[in-house]
Amino acid sequence: MSLEATTTGTAPAGAADFVRLLKPRVMSLVLFTAFVGLMLAPGDIHPVIAAAALICIAVGAGASGAINMWYDADIDAVMARTKDRPIPAGRIAPGEALGFGVTLAVGSVVTMGLLVNPEAGALLALTIAFYVFVYTMWLKRRTPQNIVIGGAAGAFPPMVGWAAVGGEVGLGALILFAIIFIWTPPHFWALSLYRTGDYEKAGVPMLPVVAGTAETRRQIWLYSLVLIPLTLTPQLVGMAGWLYSAGALGLGVWFLALAWRVRGGTDGETRAPKRLFAYSILYLFLIFALLAGERLAGLSV
Repeated sequence: MSLEATTTGTAPAGAADFVRLLKPRVMSLVLFTAFVGLMLAPGDIHPVIAAAALICIAVGAGASGAINMWYDADIDAVMARTKDRPIPAGRIAPGEALGFGVTLAVGSVVTMGLLVNPEAGALLALTIAFYVFVYTMWLKRRTPQNIVIGGAAGAFPPMVGWAAVGGEVGLGALILFAIIFIWTPPHFWALSLYRTGDYEKAGVPMLPVVAGTAETRRQIWLYSLVLIPLTLTPQLVGMAGWLYSAGALGLGVWFLALAWRVRGGTDGETRAPKRLFAYSILYLFLIFALLAGERLAGLSV
């Protein structure tokens, strides 16, 4: 990892730069999926303990983002989408970002283990370690399957939230994990279709760089075909009811329609991938919101 490009900036770091290190947009989705996992888990949890668990998950996610930005500062500096991040822009020193991330990571895991339960603390530690060591340091620069395997890191949070309630990971938690795990490839590959030049310049072997855009579009379609039926399984295990399933089916039909447009696209066409990428974020949020809303309304057990 070369950090030569990270010392050219002159503006001093502000609070906003440290917040940006935490990847707040990613953190917000992580926090929401963890909250839904906590809400759907069987058993009771004191509201104060639940709040502590969610804060630890949010801080752990932010810590992962900060360490990721430290390690990826060299490739961030050459990508248009990321070149203004605090480290490549020179507003935060690499070592400062690393220390910030590690401190938050250790603090979040220890606090989770002591205030919530050891199982949730261990699972949070696994989530952070997987994102940092498996995805960021090992997979991202070595294989076009980086997003497929590395997607597990983003799928762990609802399991952590679930474990915070009773110290166990049940079938429902595994289903929530699977939904995010299968959602991740079409979500990120849609982004990579209109950012292929950036990834190629940075030497990141995303699927369209290695296998071409046609194969990427095909893979997006295949994963989407698996994702939609998977989102209907919560009702089969008694975790959701008909209201959720009807909403998930409607959202899924539109997801498939957008994925089909991507499937039939051509090289250089960016409108369909951009639409799918934007919708995929809303889609995941709404799927989990339906699960939570149905439970809050007392329409599912």
